[in-house]
Amino acid sequence: MDSNALQVSVFVALTALVALLTWWRCRREVRSANASRDYFLAGGTLAWPFIAGSLLLTNISAEQIVGMNGAQMMLVAWWEFGAAAGLLVLAHVLVPMYYKHNCTTTTELLEKRLGDPALRRVVSVLFLLGYMFILLPVVLYTGAVFMKSMFGLQMPVLLIAALFALGGLAYAAFGGLRAIAISDTYNGLGLLVMGVAVTLFAMAAIDWDLSGIPAERWTLVGDGDSDIPWHTLLTGMVFIHIFYWGTNMVIAQRAMAAKSIREAQKGIYAAAAFKLLTPLVVIVPGVIAYKLYGDVGDVAYGRLVGDVLPPWLSGAFAAVITGAVLSSFNSCLNSASALYTCDIHLAKVDPDADVKRIGQWVAVVFTVVSVAMVPLYQHAQSIIATLQQLNGLYSMPVLAAFVVAVVFKRIDSRAVRIGLVFGVVLYAVFTFAWTPLHYIHLMFITLVATVLVTWGLSRVLEGRGTRAMKGVEAA
Repeated sequence: MDSNALQVSVFVALTALVALLTWWRCRREVRSANASRDYFLAGGTLAWPFIAGSLLLTNISAEQIVGMNGAQMMLVAWWEFGAAAGLLVLAHVLVPMYYKHNCTTTTELLEKRLGDPALRRVVSVLFLLGYMFILLPVVLYTGAVFMKSMFGLQMPVLLIAALFALGGLAYAAFGGLRAIAISDTYNGLGLLVMGVAVTLFAMAAIDWDLSGIPAERWTLVGDGDSDIPWHTLLTGMVFIHIFYWGTNMVIAQRAMAAKSIREAQKGIYAAAAFKLLTPLVVIVPGVIAYKLYGDVGDVAYGRLVGDVLPPWLSGAFAAVITGAVLSSFNSCLNSASALYTCDIHLAKVDPDADVKRIGQWVAVVFTVVSVAMVPLYQHAQSIIATLQQLNGLYSMPVLAAFVVAVVFKRIDSRAVRIGLVFGVVLYAVFTFAWTPLHYIHLMFITLVATVLVTWGLSRVLEGRGTRAMKGVEAA
């Protein structure tokens, strides 16, 4: 058997094995009588290993591996180290609140805390737009770039992305979160093992000699012109992680699907511990690739894997990368389905609708649109920086809404809605019209300004309401 046939055979066999194991495990799980919780939260039955595995693989997908290795410098490790802060906030602040209010979506917490269903729907729409036009296309694009560079495929990136999308749609539409979390755990174990193997083979390829790599490629202290200047660690970086790990439905959904708060927290702690080790998989190989190939950007990791791994192992690695791409894609589809179905459709269209069927149609629509958006990301200079910068359009305004809902006791929900619009417009101005500072600083400014505007407007509206009541009583 030639090397290409061996690669393909191993790839197909392992991909099919994960699908079979997932199907077998799903059949044994007890179903919940609540259709929404069963389809979107696995019936609240996930044990901590599945939560940890799903958290990691949803996060460490192709856009993470390709993009961070594509930076070819250790500086981007801050995206990994900072995750611990976001995970701890999720474990100790937000998870207890999600469980206390029996939330199916993260946005439901806003309704329960502020008593405004309309606000919940507004935030859901912001999430849905971010998933459709930013996160999903980037996941598909980076997965396609990896497969194309690793195997030297002649297929267009768009076609490879479409094949990934169809595979992810199958998991999300027919299996729900239970199938996603189980497949994530199996693929996550494979990804960690294979990722470390790639690093070891890459080190062997350079005879374990790291000399010749410029010092700036190893530093964790970025200068003012770098992707992560050191001073951004003191402003927006931590809040980006709090948004991503704590309020983002794609991530928090896993913790909300546990058997108990304690089970969720154990899974989160395990994920946080692994995040401190992931630079060995998502960053160091890219630095080694710099020594081998020079500054080659986002194709670095795929080219490195194709060169250093023996054929049968490269086929196995392609299988786990495929699993990682499918994980992030189908997780996002399931979260989008949950947000639309629970927050919008059941509330405003048909309260008696078939939850699973509506969720499946949402997944189909998001799949088609995200594939169509892939070509827009083919000319991005740094895919990981582009992803983080565009996320700011909705991440900081949404985080501001959660901050005021959690921290303050008396907040007028009308002020929160106005604050959301203000935050989106402000960051859009910073991004597309006037960029006086690094985008991470601008995200921090957006967050603080939105919280202050929301709080101030709330005090004004509350004062008007008080005066109006006194006028009625006097009359």
